[in-house]
Amino acid sequence: MVLFINRFVSGLLVQVVRGKRFDETIDDYVPTVTVVIPLFNEGAAVVETLTSVLDSDYPAHKLRVICVDDASPDDSFERASEVARRDRRLTVLRNPVNVGKRSSINHAVRVSTSEIIVSVDSDVIVDRDAIRELVRRFTNPRVAAVGGWVDVRNKHDNWLTRMQVVKYWYAYYVMKNIERAFRRVMSVSGCLAAYRRSVLVELAPILEGRAILGVSIKYGEDRFLTRQIVKAGYLTTVTLAARCRTFVPSTLGAYFSQQLRWRRSNVVDYSGGCSHVWRLNPLLAINYFAAAVVLVVYPIGIYKALAAHKFLAAVLVHLTILTLYGCYYRFRVRTWPAHERVSAFSYMPHSLVMPITSGLLMVLALFTLDSSSWETRNHGAIQPAADAEREQGRRRAVP
Repeated sequence: MVLFINRFVSGLLVQVVRGKRFDETIDDYVPTVTVVIPLFNEGAAVVETLTSVLDSDYPAHKLRVICVDDASPDDSFERASEVARRDRRLTVLRNPVNVGKRSSINHAVRVSTSEIIVSVDSDVIVDRDAIRELVRRFTNPRVAAVGGWVDVRNKHDNWLTRMQVVKYWYAYYVMKNIERAFRRVMSVSGCLAAYRRSVLVELAPILEGRAILGVSIKYGEDRFLTRQIVKAGYLTTVTLAARCRTFVPSTLGAYFSQQLRWRRSNVVDYSGGCSHVWRLNPLLAINYFAAAVVLVVYPIGIYKALAAHKFLAAVLVHLTILTLYGCYYRFRVRTWPAHERVSAFSYMPHSLVMPITSGLLMVLALFTLDSSSWETRNHGAIQPAADAEREQGRRRAVP
């Protein structure tokens, strides 16, 4: 109840009270921007991403794009290079071995001289005004990161993608409101995000040294980066005016693999945040630690319900709540075009999916925190550079 009231009710109230100040903008700041796109095994799809970025309405003479191919075994590098030959603003680099997303981005940051670095995943389409809208949110020197709205490209593939449409809507339109109000958003998705280059350079040694039990971990890098930015005293925010679209998993196997990686990220992040989040605004600290408690308490509740033969009753409670959530979502998007929205009942299957992702997978995540596997789209673990010939990269399924 503490988490619900603080995240949903308080967040919405703060948004209403603050009005236009909730999403402050500035129009006389037009810095140089480099868009960084880490690439692995995207093939022809990367052409869509690169084209959408190069077609942005940001001033062409202040926009550069660096695509870093992370030793893809397919033709991704050739595809990106073909686009670069048509537009000189694009530079394509290639890592000799697979080193992961964060190292690829750090490589591009070191090469770049722009004031703002925009991170874009290689499987997304960026709206033409997205970069301009991100930059408009750097209203003072303390703002170090601005995230965009990650929307779903394959909304109507099946019941699972429709369920995720509602889930993503809540993640951006409701759940981050209390953090946005204080400009301390604790997780900015690298699918579409803008950073001050100086801050990325400052934090680079910390970002490149993540490991658990001596094993370098690649999951949760966006969340880890955001928390380190906040810990360093900078401001972070998210705007719904800057949108990108990404594909979400359309099969249960891919979805559960993604959720397992996210659960690992949650455990590591909430544990790491205990040392400094309590220094933030009390509402932010309550929100953060309440979410951490729910992360542990929810699986216990699920297992107790199973032991007491009350799992069906628990599912019915979930179903009732999620139906109400779906109705609220449908009311809020009622004016959107039909192809942009889904049914109010699309969120109902989450009543069966959530006990698995937040119950069973949560326990599994606790015992596999040292995994270096991305657990997504059939890519295996990222191995040390010495084993480059056997390396399997990763392709991000969702922001």
